[in-house]
Amino acid sequence: MIKMDEKFLTVFEAEAMTGRKASTWRRDILLRRVSVVRFGRSVRIPESEIKRLIEEGFQPRLAGLQ
Repeated sequence: MIKMDEKFLTVFEAEAMTGRKASTWRRDILLRRVSVVRFGRSVRIPESEIKRLIEEGFQPRLAGLQ
């Protein structure tokens, strides 16, 4: 459930937070693997959605390892 006092991230902010490419985030949004909130034409990913992915086994890339 998405809460309105929650932080909403752009695709690029989610990329910086997780190390997952923006194109991967966009693909998952199109395939409806990730829940999003739309503000007009803008798409935002709730922070709780990123936490859910991590709980399901997604491992963010470690900083400095590229």
